[in-house]
Amino acid sequence: MAGDLWTPVISIAGVAVGGVLTYLTQRTTQRAADRADGQRRAAARVEERRAEQIRTVLEFIRCALEAEGVAHARPPRWEVGDDWYATARPAMDGLRIAEKSIELLCAPDLHSPTTAYAHALNQAVWQERDGGNLVERLEPFKAEFLALARRSLT
Repeated sequence: MAGDLWTPVISIAGVAVGGVLTYLTQRTTQRAADRADGQRRAAARVEERRAEQIRTVLEFIRCALEAEGVAHARPPRWEVGDDWYATARPAMDGLRIAEKSIELLCAPDLHSPTTAYAHALNQAVWQERDGGNLVERLEPFKAEFLALARRSLT
């Protein structure tokens, strides 16, 4: 008869232990799933950020090449409002915006060479030429920018 008294206690204890183990298993599984989901989201954010930086660098390169073309096409004499100026002004505005986008979205190591390259392009477009080769004058700035851009995106 004493054994019959312990049977419900043992059953209740078994149910309680089973419930606790089920709860702990579910909680551990949920935590692992939350951690994995957090890691996936973090990896996705990193990849989105990298893609955004690549687009920003490519936009700066596009604007820089446009500005370089404007510099090559610069007439010896020009005035505000003429055809060359109507092309040069928007190209240089785009370059300035692209430069600031790099400062905003890319690694700090890339800011200085971007600014130096944009400044060299700005001078090539708006300042009188000293007779030197434009490509040779711009190449060191372009090379430094491209090298650091490549390094910052890998």
